[in-house]
Amino acid sequence: MPANESRIEPSVMVFAPTPILTVTIDIGANGASELHLHAGGQGFWVARMVARLGVPVTLCAPFGDDTGRVLRVLIESEGVALRGVDIHGANGAYVHDRRTGKKAELAHTPTVELTRHEVDDFYGAALLAGLAARVTVLTGPVPATPFPASVYRRLATDIRTNGGMVIADLSGEHLKSVLEGGVDILKISHEELIEEGFAPDNDPGSVLTAMEHLLANGVQNVLVSRAADPAFARTRDKAVEIIIPRLEPNEFRGSGDSMTAGLAAGLARGLEMDATLRLAAAAGALNVTRSGLGTGHRDEIEQLSQRIDIRPLTLGMSKG
Repeated sequence: MPANESRIEPSVMVFAPTPILTVTIDIGANGASELHLHAGGQGFWVARMVARLGVPVTLCAPFGDDTGRVLRVLIESEGVALRGVDIHGANGAYVHDRRTGKKAELAHTPTVELTRHEVDDFYGAALLAGLAARVTVLTGPVPATPFPASVYRRLATDIRTNGGMVIADLSGEHLKSVLEGGVDILKISHEELIEEGFAPDNDPGSVLTAMEHLLANGVQNVLVSRAADPAFARTRDKAVEIIIPRLEPNEFRGSGDSMTAGLAAGLARGLEMDATLRLAAAAGALNVTRSGLGTGHRDEIEQLSQRIDIRPLTLGMSKG
């Protein structure tokens, strides 16, 4: 049991370098155009699902200019507490038109790069929020938005040294950096395993070998999502595949973020690992049936988790 688990109420901190404002134009029930404003970005989608699962969650993120002011209101309206850091630049935003049934991007503004002093302020806020939470989730920046990778190593090291648990859902240089600091659970897709050079393909033996490599290099437990195939999990004492009911997909995007949120909620509640994996798999599976990213109802997710089957795997397991 981590040193801080007995003195901290079940709670989660989500580290989110680049929350964004999303604007969608759609067709309403009466045929007229409708405008929808939402918060977006990996960190927010994870935090929203944690909140939907009934666990207190704080999103630590930078906010600036008009988009930042709107984002603060939208995020807090979802039951997510904020530990915001003021920046001089603006948060990113995009406008999508879905009135034809297909997504067309009408406008996109990137998130500004944080200054050195803003990164320092952000790190300090995240460190304190992480030390106050039972579980910290480290999410990445919007692709193509510069953010120093070393922050992930430092934050993971400092939080875990002081008794906190860290979950990482990262890729690229940010993933490599956090592995140096160590993580309690790494959530990664099989595509990312291949892209990062950990596995040559999605063959079960290749994936399991890559998972064992990760366990030998700073990871305590690893969960690999494999698209339509059963997810794999590797802990210190076993490897398992996670079987979910067959469901008709509506929207694949966001299922991985919901899985990460399920991991965080399960750990924060103090669930055993198998129960945590079932909760994560159920959150991801239910999200696939919905249009919104990081959405779902707690009672439905928990009911579905009872239908998740966890089976042992032996292929590729190391000996001893």
